[in-house]
Amino acid sequence: MRRAVFLDRDGVLNRTIVVQGTPHPPANLAELEVLPGVVQACAQLRGAGFLLIVVTNQPDVARGTQQRAVVEAINDALLSKVAIDDIRVCYHDDQDQCSCRKPQPGLLLQAAKEWQIDLSASFMVGDRWKDIESGRQAGCKTILIDGAYREPMQSTPDHRVRSLVEASEWILRQR
Repeated sequence: MRRAVFLDRDGVLNRTIVVQGTPHPPANLAELEVLPGVVQACAQLRGAGFLLIVVTNQPDVARGTQQRAVVEAINDALLSKVAIDDIRVCYHDDQDQCSCRKPQPGLLLQAAKEWQIDLSASFMVGDRWKDIESGRQAGCKTILIDGAYREPMQSTPDHRVRSLVEASEWILRQR
């Protein structure tokens, strides 16, 4: 069995656009900005033997305010800049009640089956409570990158940090 670090996309790998305390994904490729230290942090995690799998909710596609092709172009750009093994996307909205939309663990469970991942030896890094709850339900250790958003935390992370760099340092100390 392999170990993985599951990563939310927006707010973990790339900068979010925060409007009135609520984070939003980049609207297009021009708005994509990889956060400082992300490339190096991911390289260190991969060097330590972790698979890196992005698990991201992109409900704006279901809401009709974003095109799937734009989300895929952003994902492709991230793959070309950051050492990531896989990107899993849920395009549904809350009312769809799918098993892949975080806080449900479906994306992590699907990846674990395909990549033969030991979830109990893996980590979920996210910037919102839904990321943390998804990781917790899947059996991973969880790390919150605290963006100080205006939303209540409905799940408690195992650890809190300010960046993926800090998260990777904590993960590497856990081994």
